Amino acid sequence: MLELEVARERILTLIQPLPLETIPVGTATGRVLGERINGPLDLPVFDNSAMDGYAVRASDVEAARKDVPIPLQLCGQAAAGEVYPATLQSGTCVRVFTGSVLPAGADAVVMQEDTRVEGPNTILILESVKPWENVRLRGEDVKQGAELLQPGERLNAGAVGLLAALGVKDIQAGRQPVIALLATGNELEEPGQPLPKGKVYESNRLALASLLPRSGAVPRIFPLLPDDLSAIRKALQQAFAECDGVVTTGGVSVGEFDLVKKAFEHLGGQMEFWKVAVKPGKPFVFGRWREKLLFGLPGNPVSAFVTFLLLVRPALLRWQGATYVVGPTHPGILVEALANRGDRRHFMRVHIDEQGNVRLAGAQASHILGSLAKANGLVDVPPCRTLEAGTIVPVLRWDD
Repeated sequence: MLELEVARERILTLIQPLPLETIPVGTATGRVLGERINGPLDLPVFDNSAMDGYAVRASDVEAARKDVPIPLQLCGQAAAGEVYPATLQSGTCVRVFTGSVLPAGADAVVMQEDTRVEGPNTILILESVKPWENVRLRGEDVKQGAELLQPGERLNAGAVGLLAALGVKDIQAGRQPVIALLATGNELEEPGQPLPKGKVYESNRLALASLLPRSGAVPRIFPLLPDDLSAIRKALQQAFAECDGVVTTGGVSVGEFDLVKKAFEHLGGQMEFWKVAVKPGKPFVFGRWREKLLFGLPGNPVSAFVTFLLLVRPALLRWQGATYVVGPTHPGILVEALANRGDRRHFMRVHIDEQGNVRLAGAQASHILGSLAKANGLVDVPPCRTLEAGTIVPVLRWDD
């Protein structure tokens, strides 16, 4: 059996990023950037008002107080998107709004709340301002030419907003891998169909299909497969022809009906390794068929879920060119002990609340979906160890 980090590294070293593609910035959230982005312009583009109020010369109002207001002549206004055409003279002010271009000659803005209108053309200034107070200066956010984003970064909504504010319409991003989802087992039935005795509803494909887009991949669900070597081989051949990679669930252990490995080898696939020293999820298969990859996950639902997070998700992100591929972790504090009496690392399903308190989500057997539904993270408990209540632990999350 391979240690988790060894298995993960063996997968990652075999992955070549997919070609870049041009995509609209509006669709870039969650995508992996494939180019360096330098600031195409200053941001803000011009000095502008941070408030609704009056543009002034700070020296004109340095003595202003509520009990000794300073009157200024109102000589016009500049709404957002407009430019005041003249240079502000001493003793005058211009009405401005949040985002208005700061008039030439002005060096501060007095908030509307610190003024009082006195007649049609006179504004009383009730508080002093310092030079450049309440002004957003050109380039204080982004300097033209500054390095902003690196290749390999996964873009969040904030990055998309920044790119849009800079006028960037399209970017280069790693292509999203299309991943086939196959499930094998004579006992499996599609949800919504009558359930004969001895059958169970198949859930792995839908669960993994919900995780794939969060890893930037595109799921393609294939029909259920019986425990039949020819049928599995044919389905794998079709899946590899149509997709970049294949994720199977079930059929990778040691029973006589575990046929995925055999079918893959009959197809000409090359097995890279089998079995990883984690619980749940020891019988994990990784292999190559030409330039495409096979991830053979266990059939137990929790085992499939956990091994996807630990081994498949990093591969999918690296496929898109991501620099950082291990899932997000958040620190939490155990409110109960987590005991692992086995000889493999146990990734236990936990729930971490808003205060950072971590507790077991329920029973930890690999077929128990109820606790998985209540969980929002995993805690890595070392072999033959107990993590006592009060221990600060990293919690691996799948909801970023």
